[in-house]
Amino acid sequence: MRLIETMETQGLLESRGAILNLTTEGERWAMHVVRAHRLWERYLTDEARMPLEKVHGESERREHSLTEAQLNDLDAALGHPMRDPHGDPIPTREGTLLKAEGMPLTSWQSEGPARIVHLEDEPALAFEQILAAGLRLGQTIRILDRNSQRILLTDGETEYRLAPAVAANVSVSALPESEIAKASAIPLVELQHDQRGEIVILDDAVQGFTRRRFLDLGLTPGTTIYPELQNFFGDPRAYRVRGTLIALRKDQAAQIWVKPV
Repeated sequence: MRLIETMETQGLLESRGAILNLTTEGERWAMHVVRAHRLWERYLTDEARMPLEKVHGESERREHSLTEAQLNDLDAALGHPMRDPHGDPIPTREGTLLKAEGMPLTSWQSEGPARIVHLEDEPALAFEQILAAGLRLGQTIRILDRNSQRILLTDGETEYRLAPAVAANVSVSALPESEIAKASAIPLVELQHDQRGEIVILDDAVQGFTRRRFLDLGLTPGTTIYPELQNFFGDPRAYRVRGTLIALRKDQAAQIWVKPV
């Protein structure tokens, strides 16, 4: 009750009997908090490299700490990402919010492949089971079998078993053209020494500042790239692209899909 009174005093909320409504200012502030939370999640995942299961709680602690100007700076520094690490759309500075993608895995009826477009992080226990199974955003999967006790999936190499209650927190959609192009490609990390590859696409999981950094390095579709120098420890690895030698970690090279040539 005290919280409601405080929000009314601040002009964020108005009550009419038992009905509560956000004011225009309240809606603006709510969108600000959502945007801050999802940008923090993007930063903590991509730049701080925090485990995905921990970014939600940390972002909740930070989401009220940024001014509008600071939030705009963070957005720009990250390359204006469109979605957070779970697949939720990030509001723009103008307050525009993209429509959520996909449908729950439990509602997917097609026998064809689907792309994972959202991983719901609440309840935490279900999210932990999804991550423990090894499922990730942007992954292409196919349903092999389903019954009332479990749903059996495969990505072509590994099989995954999820209880329906957990699978309902995984949203999927039909494959876009970019995913179809990956069918004849391999991750850059799998190229052998001095084997040349032509970049087909950057993985959808590459967003924001990381994606912009890849593009600035010349890692664009149609570009030839190949590993040139060996690293005794294996990571990072040196690649030749557009006449320049660049270093990529294994997890970065795994997000660049190439066609061996």
